[in-house]
Amino acid sequence: MGDGVRYIGGAERRARLALRHRLAPAARASGPEEVADALVALHGTDPATVYLTVGARLTASGVTVPETERALYEDGTLVRMHGMRNTVFVFPRELTAVVHASTSLVVAARSRAALVGDMAKAGAPDAAWLKEVEESTLAALARLGEATASELAREEPRLREQFVYAAGKSYEGLHTVSNRLLRLLGTEGKVVRGRPDGSWTSSRFRWALAPGHAELDPAGAQAELLRRWLAACGPATEADLKWWTGWKVTEVRRALTTIGARAVTLEEGAGYVAQEDVDPVAAPGEPWAALLPALDPTAMGWQARDWYLAPGLRPALFDRSGNVGPTVWWDGRVVGAWAQRPDGELVWRILDDEGVGREAGKAIAAEAERLSAWLGGTRVTPRFRTPAERELAG
Repeated sequence: MGDGVRYIGGAERRARLALRHRLAPAARASGPEEVADALVALHGTDPATVYLTVGARLTASGVTVPETERALYEDGTLVRMHGMRNTVFVFPRELTAVVHASTSLVVAARSRAALVGDMAKAGAPDAAWLKEVEESTLAALARLGEATASELAREEPRLREQFVYAAGKSYEGLHTVSNRLLRLLGTEGKVVRGRPDGSWTSSRFRWALAPGHAELDPAGAQAELLRRWLAACGPATEADLKWWTGWKVTEVRRALTTIGARAVTLEEGAGYVAQEDVDPVAAPGEPWAALLPALDPTAMGWQARDWYLAPGLRPALFDRSGNVGPTVWWDGRVVGAWAQRPDGELVWRILDDEGVGREAGKAIAAEAERLSAWLGGTRVTPRFRTPAERELAG
């Protein structure tokens, strides 16, 4: 291209994805920390997604559950916390301070104002009362070490208080102080989700005080987070970066300038890569197959997805809020969906058969068998269900 701006086509982007997201067999990781580091963030809204995301990328997927639990709840090398777009993610421990300063602080300020405002509209106690409950709750967590919301409410009964949200609206509801306050404290970096009360698929988490971390300059933290993400997911457009981070476009542009990001040209227009990441990347030696879970970070990594997902598949694979369901991949493209039936049987279907021949079918079947084997008798139902997943699950 003119002016020295390199063009990066879809084929090279899929090669980068295969290698950097640890999906090609030769690029698979040895442990959950390596997966999280490669992807920057693992979606954690659905607890099962974390384990399925890791398992799809490990050389020995049979160790997924114990090794991921070790990293999350024993060693603390992975931390589940609120991050971009006020969504729950699992991050490498060394990134928690970066995420907190770059993203969570602004979201937390909005969330606290919203909670105080919602309570005031409902005639509930004021901000001073909420602060008392907060301090009492944190003191209880310090005594208990870890506790569920119900256990905390026994220590601080005011957590059980309820108030009407959006009275008179079609979405009117009854909110409990504990649910809103604990989420807020998580966004503010004061508490984190600990080991669930149940199996690895349970969403009934215990809460614990957040580990301490350095307070970073927000602009510097934004630059570091963007640098890490571009190294894992670049190239990307400005719109991709704004969507993934949830930042203002001025913040995205400032961070791009700070890290010296290099401009490239993509099928959808102007894009960026990390400063040292301009050289071409060759595809892995052999085509590869993968079965990725709902909300997998690869499927959800970019706003513009036509280079790996045919637009015609979106109605079947996404819910109305834009959450992706379980997907079948062949050599860097989404080609189908998978699900579990009520008896635990894993089933899959090709929805886009372009370029999917006998070799692909055998490779996908092998991945399905691998996933089914380590799931064993565990039944996983995505939190956000999609048309294709519902139909396959029966």
